[in-house]
Amino acid sequence: MTLRARVRVQHPLALPIETPRLQLRDFRKADVEAVHAYASLDEVARFMIWGPNTLAQSRAAIDGFIEDQRAKPRVVFDLAIALKPKKHVIGGAGLRITDWESRTGDLGYVLHPDYWGHGLAEEAARALLEAGFLELGLRRIVASCDQRNRASARVMEKLGMRREGAFRQSRLIQDHWRDEYLYAILAEEFLG
Repeated sequence: MTLRARVRVQHPLALPIETPRLQLRDFRKADVEAVHAYASLDEVARFMIWGPNTLAQSRAAIDGFIEDQRAKPRVVFDLAIALKPKKHVIGGAGLRITDWESRTGDLGYVLHPDYWGHGLAEEAARALLEAGFLELGLRRIVASCDQRNRASARVMEKLGMRREGAFRQSRLIQDHWRDEYLYAILAEEFLG
């Protein structure tokens, strides 16, 4: 099956994705309160391009995620991070196919601060990298973070991603120009 044929598959990722401690699944309308619990916090939104969210903004985000789930072909996979065994939502992780010609994707993740420092962001991101390379046939996956977000940079480094760039005032976020780091990893580096 060629890559062009694979992109036409309605749901190219087998969901949910299970890890030892997590389940990554599509967001549902019922997740709005759990999403708002972290998306409304200043310490979470500090380095993000969104937030802190109002309840209406959290609802709109969920609606957008659900709309992306219906796209054919689906190229955006914003997934709820649910903690086992109760499977309550503690964050989100996303993989966006940004360029099919070069088979490139973009990775992101966010967690409620109650779950920071336990390796859960790394576990979720590692599962998405694996799915992106093995199931979607991506060749390269990139991720970026605000240069002040040392925790996110550490997650990317633990995943084996290399820092490929440092960009000055590259993104306007919450009325301030932000400096970013760009990280990337190739399929053969991750799978090898």
